[in-house]
Amino acid sequence: MENADVFLGLHDFLERMRHPSASDFVRSIKSFVVSFSNNAPDPERDSVAVQAFLANMEAAFKVHPLWSGCSEEELESAGEGLEKYIMTKLFTRVFASVPDDAKFDDQLSEKMALIQQFVRPENLDIKPTFQNETSWLLAQKELQKINMYKAPRDKLICILNCCKVITNLLFNASTASNENPPGADEFLPVLIYVTIKANPPQLHSNLLYIQRYRSQSRLVAEAAYFFTNMLSAESFISNIDANALSMEETEYEKNMESARALLSGLSTDLGSLSKQSDQNAGQILGEESIEFKHQTLNPTKEKDAAIPPKASGTNFESKEVSYAKDQLLMTKIPSLSDLENRGATMLLKEDQVSHVFREYPYLFLQVGDLAVSDVEDLLNNYKQLVFKYICLSKGLGSATSSLPSSSFDSLVQQHAENAEAPVEVKPVVVNHESHKDDGDVSERVSILEVENTKSKWPEDLAGIENVELKLPEGKAGEPPCWVGKDVNDDS
Repeated sequence: MENADVFLGLHDFLERMRHPSASDFVRSIKSFVVSFSNNAPDPERDSVAVQAFLANMEAAFKVHPLWSGCSEEELESAGEGLEKYIMTKLFTRVFASVPDDAKFDDQLSEKMALIQQFVRPENLDIKPTFQNETSWLLAQKELQKINMYKAPRDKLICILNCCKVITNLLFNASTASNENPPGADEFLPVLIYVTIKANPPQLHSNLLYIQRYRSQSRLVAEAAYFFTNMLSAESFISNIDANALSMEETEYEKNMESARALLSGLSTDLGSLSKQSDQNAGQILGEESIEFKHQTLNPTKEKDAAIPPKASGTNFESKEVSYAKDQLLMTKIPSLSDLENRGATMLLKEDQVSHVFREYPYLFLQVGDLAVSDVEDLLNNYKQLVFKYICLSKGLGSATSSLPSSSFDSLVQQHAENAEAPVEVKPVVVNHESHKDDGDVSERVSILEVENTKSKWPEDLAGIENVELKLPEGKAGEPPCWVGKDVNDDS
């Protein structure tokens, strides 16, 4: 179902639920949310309860006068709206509700963080024809959005978009090289590689959440195929070993130890820098406090300060002490240029420098390689980059806050908490005859077409998740109707 149709359907669904004849539905939904929230977490039981409630409600929609004469698309939208509302209200109650799930998330994320430091496409038997790591960044980006959403459908779309990008890339690569269309044997290894490199947050819990709470009647066909492949990818990664990566055991263990040392070193360096900055800030604040107290106890000091002080050994000595103190602070807090130079030196010592820049797809592009759809993303990332750089400059006491053109070229990936529903990727066949001289970069720009307009939610709705069930003003005991309310307000 297209996103525009989903929006119109949801809007229509909300309007219908405000109708007095929908009071029984509203009462049932409210009652289910309250009773469910009061029960202790039990994933299997919770899943059965939600699936049964959704199925019963959708069956009731079909025979209710409010949906009399409606099309299948309108009934489908009603079901989607119901699922999104219910699961948004219950999200904090059901997502990663069992400690074992959260523990598995941490273990899986740590393993991917280590393996991504040394894994290569050939370790997963990906043919050179299908290796296109620059374009795979698009798939990684889609997968990393999964924690931005609460509804099972929205999370599933992130996975589907990732898989569709990979499918498009493989298809176009096979077309360009006159090979047979790729199948599961080509698709799954690339999905595993992309997942390792993306290291999406709470992957295990997200997959369980979709599996348990996405309406079973909609987890079919293409969605079911791609989701099953993602489950297979997760299983492969969680059990990955030397044999799975076509490595000798000694080589695998050596790479894992090197990755641990690298990540541990980065964590230690960042921790030390943060601690040192806090200590320096505390020292400066302490000195300012002492000086302020001294001025308060000696009110004549300001008057005396107007008289030029006489040169003395003590005055000269205090200047030297002050100068030494300033020098000490400058030594403890490196300047921005020092940090940049230190990082550049470390970067040059990297064995595989290209790995460091994989998260920044625009870094090596030319102006002609960009598409109009990239402008908004670039502008948002640029704003974040400038803000973070200026904050860093102020924090380090740098007098220069302008952004140097030679540094900080990489772009910061957005992490929005209140994100709109994800837009499904539309597959597009690339004409390789007209682009065969452009290389991989132009292929990246032409590889897929995403809808240009975002879902335009009305301000009074702000998404289905902001709709609450509440008793209206009127006679006591009168059935409730749907009104706009913050989803986090459970009053």
